Amino acid sequence: MTDKRKVICIIAVLCVVFFSLLGIILVNNSGGGNTACIYSDGKLIKAIDLHSAEEQSFTVNSEDGGYNIITVEDGSISVTDADCPDRICVMTAPISDGIQPIVCMPHKLVIRIETKRGEYSLDS
Repeated sequence: MTDKRKVICIIAVLCVVFFSLLGIILVNNSGGGNTACIYSDGKLIKAIDLHSAEEQSFTVNSEDGGYNIITVEDGSISVTDADCPDRICVMTAPISDGIQPIVCMPHKLVIRIETKRGEYSLDS
């Protein structure tokens, strides 16, 4: 086998391993992570099971007098209105998995999808 073929085989094996691990991680994240946890100033204020929650909207008031309107629909959660100056939280797409949280820095609000804590959790 020439050196060129060895390099190509090594690269192909590494690609297969990488994409297999990526697939396993994505399947594990999408299966168990369906609880939206809403934190205000670092404190959990509400947890919503996105698979069984009804469509709803509610307001979270921050300590600085501001507000965020949060909407749950179609198995996802989003911030649909806020009075913060940059409104990045409103422009963030609805989330339904644990890949990216929604954050409103001016109001110290964080919404992230967390996996259900089961009997094998490190916190139990």
